[in-house]
Amino acid sequence: MQRENRKSRWVVFSHGLESGPWGTKIAALAARAEAWGHRVESIDYRGITDPALRVDRLLGSVRGRLDAPVLVGSSMGAHVSAAASIPLGASGLFLMAPAVYMPGYEALTPQPARCPMTIVHGWNDEIVPVGNAIRYAQEHRAVLHLLEDDHRLQYRPAELATLFDLFLDGLDRSGL
Repeated sequence: MQRENRKSRWVVFSHGLESGPWGTKIAALAARAEAWGHRVESIDYRGITDPALRVDRLLGSVRGRLDAPVLVGSSMGAHVSAAASIPLGASGLFLMAPAVYMPGYEALTPQPARCPMTIVHGWNDEIVPVGNAIRYAQEHRAVLHLLEDDHRLQYRPAELATLFDLFLDGLDRSGL
């Protein structure tokens, strides 16, 4: 995967509400990013249920560094990544089952940075309706992949890894 002319990136992962910083999905994708020659970091949000406080944690962990991060998030972590993308000047967003347009919290749906964005969502998501992801992708002109999977995107890990590779390759090809 790694090529000599690839730009080394800094990939920052944000986990979901009931997960941890190095859960199965993030660990697998972090290994993929490292195989591309990128530096990885995963923020620990355990014990923080308020999305705004999670955004503050991400901003505090990342702000002030020279590299524009690639933000990767799952569920609430995707919400947090999108919300932090503008102040951090993100160079890319990879959002899995993003918690957007949640009933009663629609106004809290974040505006993402104008950068390459890919969304992966499960058709059978029992937490975040698939229509929410479709709407968000359409409004922000994101690349959208819908998989025969649930909220955790646990049944198609090889497809998820391939989509992440395509996203990283697209960032390199865009020159951003």
